[in-house]
Amino acid sequence: MKKLEIKALLQTPLNEMTARFPKEEYGFTRGELMVMKRTKSVPKKLGVKDQVQADRLQSAIKGDASNLKRKYDVALKSIGKLERELSKSKDVKGFIRTKPIVASKSEGKSEGKSEGKSESTAIWVASDWHLEETVGAEVVGLNVSNMALSKIKAENFFRSCLRLTKLHGEGVKIENVVLALLGDFISNDIHDELAETNEVEPIKAIWEVQSIIASGIQYVLDNSTYKLTIPCHSGNHARTTEKTRFSSENGQSLEYYMYLNLASHFKNEPRVRFEIADGLLSYMQVYSQTIRFTHGHALKYGGGIGGIFIPAFKAISQWDKARRADLTIFGHFHQTKDGGNFLCNGSLIGYNAYALSIKADFEKPCQSLVFIDSRWGRNCTWRVEV
Repeated sequence: MKKLEIKALLQTPLNEMTARFPKEEYGFTRGELMVMKRTKSVPKKLGVKDQVQADRLQSAIKGDASNLKRKYDVALKSIGKLERELSKSKDVKGFIRTKPIVASKSEGKSEGKSEGKSESTAIWVASDWHLEETVGAEVVGLNVSNMALSKIKAENFFRSCLRLTKLHGEGVKIENVVLALLGDFISNDIHDELAETNEVEPIKAIWEVQSIIASGIQYVLDNSTYKLTIPCHSGNHARTTEKTRFSSENGQSLEYYMYLNLASHFKNEPRVRFEIADGLLSYMQVYSQTIRFTHGHALKYGGGIGGIFIPAFKAISQWDKARRADLTIFGHFHQTKDGGNFLCNGSLIGYNAYALSIKADFEKPCQSLVFIDSRWGRNCTWRVEV
């Protein structure tokens, strides 16, 4: 082996030695090269006779060893740092305490089958369908509605409410459903523009609504074991008078006539009970909660910065002086608002000229679903988009 090759060998990093000086040609194994670096000596196998050359080679080896030592010291410091961080991470993990969650007895149960102590009643709120009214250009394309679409949305209301009630019933016992019919199911021709744009006359419209509601009630009876209690209120649109009347409102309302027909139709069904309101307000006791129902047209909304909240709080405060209610449910304003002690229902027709004129918030066609728990009161409120 030549001296220049020996010098190059000793100055080359260990990882490159085996590649540059293969064993087949030079006779050194990788293990021997590692020994050379570690012992800092030139093996006799190299055949170096010139002492000066040997010393130079020895110096080169020591230089490589010094460089390796520096790298080794850096590695040791890095390892020490990582070990300290690992120790701290173990301490942090020690703060986490897990406890197995045991499934309740009611978990996995379907409607009416929960074995838990608590039970719940669902309230489906239906109002402001305006079945025969058309919507389109007057709201700059934000919404489209007509009689055919309204029928589909009304059917979807019953489907969605039943599906969501069964879903909620997987964790709590549900036997009763309150179907609150709160009026304005038709637009009627109380305004000149409605008479011009509605698809059908008021009698035909109320007949269609009656058929849809009857079909929806029958759908619930056929696909569940729920008992239905149905509070009914007339809205301001179904009146046969020019102006709204409060003392004789029912006697002038097509919706009141519709409610009487529906009650007669289901009079022999033991799971259905109608409660047709005689006046502006009606009350229902659901466990410890008193629920007040009304259409909502007695509230005077001036379009102020507080929206319907201020008028609703003022009206409820006055009504509570006569008879207190835990929750007041109404519609009329075509917008879903939850004020804590009141719930304003949305509209099935969606954003229309009326909603635009009173500066109501834009929202898609929707209705409301409320759950009253026997222990916790109102514990769940859902907006049902149709």
